[in-house]
Amino acid sequence: MICVWVAAIVVAIGFYISDPETFAPRHIASQLREFETAALGVYLAISIVRGLTLLPSTPLLLAGVLLFPQQPWMVLAISLFGIVASSSMIYWLSDTLGIAGYFEQKKPHHVAKIRSRLEHPAGLLFVILWAFFPFVPTDAVCYVAGSIRMNFPKFILAIFVGELLLCSIYVFSGGPLIQMLQP
Repeated sequence: MICVWVAAIVVAIGFYISDPETFAPRHIASQLREFETAALGVYLAISIVRGLTLLPSTPLLLAGVLLFPQQPWMVLAISLFGIVASSSMIYWLSDTLGIAGYFEQKKPHHVAKIRSRLEHPAGLLFVILWAFFPFVPTDAVCYVAGSIRMNFPKFILAIFVGELLLCSIYVFSGGPLIQMLQP
């Protein structure tokens, strides 16, 4: 997986060095206007696959706010769909994807703490708060919820509620804030 990321970065740097004008903001903006439907499709696909890389969704959501400033509702909908889809994949496929081994080896103490909180009667509230709090990886709670087979409909609803609150704040306050900071 790291090789793929390194290769992508090397290729992007190569493109930038060979044709820096392509990366100018006005050129990118014109390309997005011309291919907006395709760009939204790519944004959706990246939003879904993002969870499999264990990268946080916040940078991708903020990129959507920057790339599609006239469509905040679309950015919110795509981001939430991507989060729910990737959370579902992690819940159901964490053993198959190797995510279980990653969390169990890297942070066994944290996994045990999350597991005990999820098994508590207020476990769903814990999931909502975890999904809402921006400084913790939602993927971790998805993996643990899947490992204990927490009730899936309730779990995914809790993820949706927490992420809806957080993403709405980002989309509807982040866009105006970014516009204020631009020259």
